[in-house]
Amino acid sequence: MDDSTHVTDGRLVGRPVRRKEDRRFLTGEGRYVDDIQLPGMTHGVVLRSPHAHARITRIATDHARALPGVLAIITAADLDAAKIGGLPCGWGVPLGTGRKQAEPPHPVLAGETVRHVGDPVAFVVGETREAALDAAEAIEIDYAPLPHITNLEQSVAPEAPQIWPEAKGNLCYDWNVGDAAAAAQAFARAAHVTTVQLINNRVHASPMETRGTIGHYDPSSDRYTLYTSNQNPHIIRVLLSVATLGVSEDKIRVVAPDVGGGFGMKIYHYAEELLVVFASKRIRRPVKWISDRSEAYLSDTHARDHVTTVSGAFDRDGTMVGFKVDTIANMGAYLSTFAPAIPSFFYAYPMPGPYKVRAVHCRVRAAFTNTVPVDAYRGAGRPEATYVLERLMDAAARELGIDRVAMRRRNLIPAEAFPYKTPLLWTYDVADLHALLDRAVEVGDFAGFEARRAESESRGKLRGLGFAYYMESCGMGPSKLLNEQGCRAGQYEVGTVRVNPTGSVTVLTGSHAHGQGHETVYAQIVSDALGVPFDQIEIAHGDTDRVPYGIGTYGSRSLAVGGSAMKLSIDKVIEKGRKIASHLLEADAGDIRFENGAYSVIGTDRQVTFKTVASAAYNPIAFPPTEIEPGLEETTYFDPPDFTFPYGVHLCEIEIDPETGKIDLLALAAVDDFGNQMNPMIVAGQIHGGLAQGVGQGMFEHCAYDDATGQLLTGSLMDYALPRADDLPPMRIESITTPCKNNPLGVKGCGEAGAIAGPAALVSAVLHALTPLGVTSIDMPVTSEKVWRAINKA
Repeated sequence: MDDSTHVTDGRLVGRPVRRKEDRRFLTGEGRYVDDIQLPGMTHGVVLRSPHAHARITRIATDHARALPGVLAIITAADLDAAKIGGLPCGWGVPLGTGRKQAEPPHPVLAGETVRHVGDPVAFVVGETREAALDAAEAIEIDYAPLPHITNLEQSVAPEAPQIWPEAKGNLCYDWNVGDAAAAAQAFARAAHVTTVQLINNRVHASPMETRGTIGHYDPSSDRYTLYTSNQNPHIIRVLLSVATLGVSEDKIRVVAPDVGGGFGMKIYHYAEELLVVFASKRIRRPVKWISDRSEAYLSDTHARDHVTTVSGAFDRDGTMVGFKVDTIANMGAYLSTFAPAIPSFFYAYPMPGPYKVRAVHCRVRAAFTNTVPVDAYRGAGRPEATYVLERLMDAAARELGIDRVAMRRRNLIPAEAFPYKTPLLWTYDVADLHALLDRAVEVGDFAGFEARRAESESRGKLRGLGFAYYMESCGMGPSKLLNEQGCRAGQYEVGTVRVNPTGSVTVLTGSHAHGQGHETVYAQIVSDALGVPFDQIEIAHGDTDRVPYGIGTYGSRSLAVGGSAMKLSIDKVIEKGRKIASHLLEADAGDIRFENGAYSVIGTDRQVTFKTVASAAYNPIAFPPTEIEPGLEETTYFDPPDFTFPYGVHLCEIEIDPETGKIDLLALAAVDDFGNQMNPMIVAGQIHGGLAQGVGQGMFEHCAYDDATGQLLTGSLMDYALPRADDLPPMRIESITTPCKNNPLGVKGCGEAGAIAGPAALVSAVLHALTPLGVTSIDMPVTSEKVWRAINKA
């Protein structure tokens, strides 16, 4: 693979340039929150509820405060006295069936009632972590247990324990979208109806770096600095200012250094971010809190967790004429930042994906339970939607006796229909869904499958080939549309391109990196556009004191929105440089062209390099400063006209041992359309990671609660299973390209695709292997035990 970063005879964009940031990561030179050591550093520990639901009748801290090394113990009473606000919700789902979204308070520390195991009750600061842990154990708390509910389906039953007085029937909202009457008519005249009941299992992001945060209050400037493992430093700064800490925004600096994986779980404003800065001001010393792995399962947001009934109405040839979804989605005990949007905006609106059915209706009930809050995780609603659609399509094909691929072909939106307005919200700009499916069939070698199946049978094994088609909406923006749908913040992005006097370039971006390769891809784009050597380009992000206000990284928006802001700033820099060059070359600006890092007069050999123009910009003797301002720096805030719509087919081939139920993954493949690809190697890496997480949800991962006690049963890596390297086969990555029309780079976003289609493809493969035995349904995670039981029951 070509890893050259000094290209003299071609472009960097579109080439597999190796990531410049990997050197520090692979040599241990990365700088994460836990690597930061400030003078006088102290350590914080959160005391968490052991009960799923209980009233707090007494908190006694005197004995704990007297222990050696204890510097502070903070409870809800201390926060109330300081007028500290609660954690905010950033999305309000529009009015549903008769009432607004219920939005109960989310206290930083529980003062009167705890509502899930792990709910924070007190924050202890010590000279050492050990001292703080000892003091936390010494705090005396009396709880009066209350009835609890952890079972999602039972949470909306009339007899279920009520978690919030503000949320009758434990409903955050009962919301629907689409045309119920048209759907009912389609079902009434349908030749065949397929109905499938599904569970989308609860999962945890489990990033390599657990959450961590450091608060530092400087009394000399009356200013707070927060170091945090977070994806959106500017948003955290705003929320600290207006929602929790309640001080002027200029008094807060937020720094997100290297982040070891986010996956959506590190988007939100968590209690610990407020607690460390509050405690730091109280003791006048820096305070560090680092989550351990078991604590992470009790305090990080969880994800997915749906119970769904989906029905499709089909005519005699297998064309879907009607589509209905009824989903109960778990919110947990509190509303996390984006939680209300995930099963509504991000789940229902992408229906019906790549399929042309018009009579569509989706109902979603978002329910509170006595569990950890649920929010976005890689894909955020789109994996759940794809799972619903593809399980339905496979089931309908089986019931109607139609080949699974043929079923998709007759229902896909034709290429000539684009731009295509869906029956719900979106207008897809461009796609060739049939061409991509044809390529996927070749990649998966469907023609040769029966021979492979026969070979497996000769060894006593069952073989299955599964696939899933997805159509994603990502690259969050435009702000107006999102605000109309309930988002309480803008969804643009900022990019500043600063050309230094010596010709090197610094890019300041609001998109924050946590493993995606921004420092490489952004530098590729700048190098090609300006002719500046790749190694003379700095990409700066993650520090609110240095970077202009940006929204952050999630939803595959980094390149489509953040990169586009940078690209537009590059264009502005080139245009200003053209004016400067016109004075240097004594020619009209309209006669100046820029290419290959130099400005030249059209039709002549007279030219000046970009580096010369940069130097002249900071020494304005060749042009009148009254006409052209000195300096060479431009900023753009890009608010996209629409989302982007990548799509693809992901494939999975498996073998099952019927004696044990053990699944062996034989092959994984992905064929996608991500629009223009800036760095194919990084795209492939994103797909590899997403496919691994898709396998994780499909086969291994599940946050399980004991309904009787409300305890989390999977509170460590001894109980919460993650896929390992030896679980995963080689992965084949291919693509077709239809450039996106909604941003200047023509990109669509690739970060979530593997996690979106992966679970559906894996379950499709398992059921394909088991269908000859009469097994037609199985829930994730598809463990060996579940497969063994299904085989024996069949």
